[in-house]
Amino acid sequence: MAKVTRDDVARLAGTSTAVVSYVINNGPRPVAPATRERVLAAIKELGYRPDRVAQAMASRRTDLIGLIIPDARQPFFGEMAHAVEQAASERGKMVLVGNTDYIAEREVHYLRAFLGMRVSGLILVSHALNDLAAAEIEAWDARIVLLHERPEAIDDVAVVTDDLGGAQLAVRHLLEHGNAYVACVGGTAETPAVGDPVSDHVEGWRRAMEEAGIPTEGRLFEAPYNRYDAYRVGLDILSGPDRPPAIFCSTDDQAIGILRAARELRIDVPGELAVAGFDDIKEAALADPPMTTVASDRPAMARAAVDLVLDDGLRVAGSRRERLKVFPSRLVVRHSCGCT
Repeated sequence: MAKVTRDDVARLAGTSTAVVSYVINNGPRPVAPATRERVLAAIKELGYRPDRVAQAMASRRTDLIGLIIPDARQPFFGEMAHAVEQAASERGKMVLVGNTDYIAEREVHYLRAFLGMRVSGLILVSHALNDLAAAEIEAWDARIVLLHERPEAIDDVAVVTDDLGGAQLAVRHLLEHGNAYVACVGGTAETPAVGDPVSDHVEGWRRAMEEAGIPTEGRLFEAPYNRYDAYRVGLDILSGPDRPPAIFCSTDDQAIGILRAARELRIDVPGELAVAGFDDIKEAALADPPMTTVASDRPAMARAAVDLVLDDGLRVAGSRRERLKVFPSRLVVRHSCGCT
């Protein structure tokens, strides 16, 4: 059977191949509703399938959005990637996902690979965008939206959460339960001091403690972002002579590790230890006990990032403040803090 072509569709619909192209690509020129219906009916009758590779070569763009994240195995990034994929699907796009594992060279690898594939745009969740990666973006004149994090190495449009304010909400709540102080599980020595959500979580903790007139010295602990390493850190924190009455964790995954350590040491949560996290991953509600945490609207953030990366006006001039879209944080109260 001969391959159905765009000429065949145009002939059956009684129109030009250019109009067929406008219908398939949703532009760049408008098509009258009646004509559009004829074209769509012809496509369905003939079983026509557009050659996406040829379209990409002609337009120098594909129907793909690149998404680069640190680690999809971590629930937060997995849920964020799913939200981006859903938002992209609503815009007729597909998503390519690359995991950097927090390695700068791997981030550059995916930048080069995705931009070389002529993706329609790139959504970047960068742990610490280095100068080489920033130079790569500039060389391609890429359409980039930063999501969740906003590294200082590149001044581009960013979609983020109010991380600092959300951390303050959580720590204030723990203090309102009468805890003498709140310890904090932050990131590691490699965590960027500026533009990283965990750094903002730590700063929010510090400000809430200072507002209450409580010293922070010696009460900040380093831990990787995953529950397994945080569990081992938790064993050290909770088995020491100065066990804190409450702990705020910069991620929910860390908090799950702390809860596991407390259970192993037979420390009652929340009776003897209050715990709060940040991110409101789905597992937070199923933790033992259910975890108090800070939530952001990930689906709305994903839609905003997709809309921005597909917007032709993405690179319009403007201040950094105008190019930064901040979504509010909200406290989700469950049992781990002491609330019933």
